[in-house]
Amino acid sequence: MSPTAGVSIVIPTYNEERGAGPTLRELLATLDGDLDPAIAVEVLVIDDGSTDGTAAAIQAVVDELGPDQRRLQLLRHRQNRGYGSSIKTGVMHARHPWILITDADGTYPNEHIPALLAERGDHEMVVGARTGAISEIPLIRRPPKWVLRKLASLLSGHPIPDLNSGLRVFRRDLAQRFEHILSDRFSYTTTITLSMFASGQRVKYVPINYLRREGASKIRPIKDTLGFLGKIVRTVLYFDPLRVFAPIAALFVGGAAVAAIAAFARAGALVDPVAVVLFVAGVQLLALGLVADMLIRRQR
Repeated sequence: MSPTAGVSIVIPTYNEERGAGPTLRELLATLDGDLDPAIAVEVLVIDDGSTDGTAAAIQAVVDELGPDQRRLQLLRHRQNRGYGSSIKTGVMHARHPWILITDADGTYPNEHIPALLAERGDHEMVVGARTGAISEIPLIRRPPKWVLRKLASLLSGHPIPDLNSGLRVFRRDLAQRFEHILSDRFSYTTTITLSMFASGQRVKYVPINYLRREGASKIRPIKDTLGFLGKIVRTVLYFDPLRVFAPIAALFVGGAAVAAIAAFARAGALVDPVAVVLFVAGVQLLALGLVADMLIRRQR
């Protein structure tokens, strides 16, 4: 696909009255000043049932464009449906073959967008990794993010410097292909990352800065972290179940070996009930993983 193919910028928004207007104005200025004019661009802002003045702030920017209003379109959900659902709405209404997502809270500098778009020629997804010189990720969120990122890297078999960055560009047709397994909530970015890797797509990470947000975060640390964990396991199971079942089976078999050795050293017993149970459980888990893997490969 041509590196100058059109791109639809999708911005999910929920109660971002303070940040939406300034972020959109800065984005439009970046597109006018720094982006290759050969790239056709539209901006779709999805107001996800906001209860404050977010919609009015966005509409004010639309009105400022005058006869050029088609560049910026406001789509509205009557009630809050979730971050991922808002992106899906944007993908459904997009006119161009590439989707770029960002946030309306001012955390992702728009200046990085041209660099991400420039990498599209050789990749199906380009992600802004929040590993730049400025990274305003709250300290309380860093340990769980590190654990989830390491787990996702282990299960996917790929190094993942940023699992759920909200600034990324990807092919629209792939987002539509994976839509049924992509989350309607905050873990949309997590599930599309794993889906891309598991399906053999080419993914590129580009270091970016991450700024302090405007307004209050919508992330619920404990509930959303557990949700991310479940989505990681479910997504990997969907594409490659042996990556989940095989390590667990190996742990059970290893535990059986340790139990057998301990029983023999302690009492000279050649057969230990605990070792037998662990060994049988390990074999059953491996067999279950093999059956699941066979069924998935048969459907492809």
